[in-house]
Amino acid sequence: MTISEATKLSPARTVSVRPLIWIGAITTGTVVTNLFAPQILVGLMGRSLGMTELQAGLISTLTLLGYALGLLLLVPLVDLVENRRLILRTLACAIIAAIGTALAPTPLILLAATFVLGASCAAIQMVVPLVASMVPPERRGQAIGDVMSGLMIGILLSRPAASLIADSWNWRGYYVTSAVLMTVLAGALARYLPTLQPAARVSYGALLRSFPRLLREEPVLRVRSWTAALVMASFTAFWAAVALRLPDAPFKLDAKGIALFALIGVAGAAATPIAGRWGDRGFARPLLIVSHLLIAGSLALCAWAGMIESRIAALSLLGVGAVLLDFGITTDQTLGRRAVNLLQPEARGRINGLFVALFFIGGAVGAAAASTAWSYGGWTAVCAVAATFGVLGFITDIATKTGSE
Repeated sequence: MTISEATKLSPARTVSVRPLIWIGAITTGTVVTNLFAPQILVGLMGRSLGMTELQAGLISTLTLLGYALGLLLLVPLVDLVENRRLILRTLACAIIAAIGTALAPTPLILLAATFVLGASCAAIQMVVPLVASMVPPERRGQAIGDVMSGLMIGILLSRPAASLIADSWNWRGYYVTSAVLMTVLAGALARYLPTLQPAARVSYGALLRSFPRLLREEPVLRVRSWTAALVMASFTAFWAAVALRLPDAPFKLDAKGIALFALIGVAGAAATPIAGRWGDRGFARPLLIVSHLLIAGSLALCAWAGMIESRIAALSLLGVGAVLLDFGITTDQTLGRRAVNLLQPEARGRINGLFVALFFIGGAVGAAAASTAWSYGGWTAVCAVAATFGVLGFITDIATKTGSE
């Protein structure tokens, strides 16, 4: 298969879509690890540079803040600037920032480098819509699902991978490894990415001012961003609290055991290509309903696991619950991506930026909710709160069919 309708905007060269999808999946999965690795490395980074607790806490915060600003300020350029050049330059900034983080001699330079690295990770959301534009609408869900599988695997592997690299080397080694991998991927993208000149002929300021209008005009964007934010809240709440629960009975896992447990969640990424293909066949609505029910049900299993005395049984049940939870979350995310990428082609960059920015807000809400629930009711309360987000998604499914076609 070759390029579809969107590439006619800039007829450069014939490109095979399958290698592009694979490279897109690997790129997004590799780059996204930079957003979540600091959550594991923050202690090591802070101690090595003699940072205060406040300064160390800013490492992860500034990384994610930079990413949020990148989504809102850089990703819209997809609708204005030739896409291939924009992606490669943004990825080059990420490589330089990763090297700067690895070599940072002072807390101030480290914080500045991590902020730039987070902003440059917005390249992820430039790659996804470009790959989506390369395939016909009837196969777009499958393509997005394949790319999203790489993204979800990267998110789930980021913490254990960072922990293992830091144990074998040090925290700086993680960022050196990231810079090397991104450099290799930049070479592959330079070879395989097609040129795509956007159709929009407006100013950058006009692009930014169009965000509220897009939300008003596109109910699909509003509904799918809402449910994506809900499931991201469930995801963040669970994975933020499970590391606090696993060291205690009945699980009794050490740091390496917790890192290995996190690998279980990678199995949930298998849902992305399946969800994409079934979405293309017209089953988006029932899949969304099942995904949100699955989230609520899986968290009930996870809560139950904490009440079992047998260590093996408890770990097994918690593992099954984690896999099912990630299945539900990735299904919603994939179908949401598919739906919004079928909207206005000339605004695909802005739509993707808005979609991701809104579901990351959901992730922040989930982290805050998990912290509060843990303080008041422990693990069971965390699971109840995380399940509530899934129930709200199910209620949305029942109340509206928007974006589930």
